[in-house]
Amino acid sequence: MPVQLQDPRVRLLRRHEHNPILTAQQWPYFVNTVFNAGATRLPSGETLLLCRVEDCSGRSHLCGVRSRNGVDGWQIDPQPTMLPVEAHPEEIWGVEDPRITWLPDRGEFAVTYTAYSSDGPGVSLALTKDFKQFRRIGSIMPPEDKDAALLPRQFDGRWMLIHRPVPASGEAHIWASYSPDLRHWGDHKVILRAKRGPWWDARKVGLGPPFIETKEGWLALYHGVRNTPAGCLYRLGLALFDLEDPTRCILRGPKWIMAPETDYERTGDVGDVVFPCGYTIGDDEDTLNLYYGAADTSIALATGSIRDLLSWLKENSGPTDANTY
Repeated sequence: MPVQLQDPRVRLLRRHEHNPILTAQQWPYFVNTVFNAGATRLPSGETLLLCRVEDCSGRSHLCGVRSRNGVDGWQIDPQPTMLPVEAHPEEIWGVEDPRITWLPDRGEFAVTYTAYSSDGPGVSLALTKDFKQFRRIGSIMPPEDKDAALLPRQFDGRWMLIHRPVPASGEAHIWASYSPDLRHWGDHKVILRAKRGPWWDARKVGLGPPFIETKEGWLALYHGVRNTPAGCLYRLGLALFDLEDPTRCILRGPKWIMAPETDYERTGDVGDVVFPCGYTIGDDEDTLNLYYGAADTSIALATGSIRDLLSWLKENSGPTDANTY
């Protein structure tokens, strides 16, 4: 019998009892908020988060934190890890919302992030081996574009980027683009459309953390933005894309699986927001540790099972849902 998500007893993602796990009060230097962190596991086994940190000027930078268990005992870099630099004017108003992808063929991490300037938000890329030194590729998608992550391997000799441009119409869909060298991008294609009307994911959709590779396809956690009389409401849903052709959506969940509920998610600098940018996978290759920004103010953790997410998606959606909008 299919799982009925509207039943409040069903929790595909379970909030950690000590949420939020990171706040501005823990920082070794004075900041306003910390949120929207990319995540990865280092060769040492440690969890690394690359956090978006907003200072009291209003600009954001990135700061690295490390933990042995991914929950507490965080070691926070004593100074900003990655600041906006004048050599890249596209990011002079701040660097935001990083996503981290390990590229095994290159032996380095790719960090895609939102670069913000007077021209608006665009997508930039930096490469690193140690999260101390970053080699900036620079702008790879012009404004207005954000919510970007690389896939970890090439397809027919080309890299694939998932991202979310915003056209003049205001409706924003998830796109894929290809590159032979991580610098020059083309063959742009919409892969998941925002719906219209009353749906939870009407108007805008955007990638959460990078795609998760499974035997059944690329699992995507994406956010939907719905306009309400009280403002925008950010919630989280699921979709599945073909393993060999990630532009082809196989399944799309009709309902959200996570929404702002707690005080730390509903109240903050930007209320009613759950916004994941990163995850790690446990040694059992099934436990998902999802790190998300809560109300643009703190970082929280939710855990779940990749198998359970896939099972729910198969039981609660069908191929036609992939193209409904």
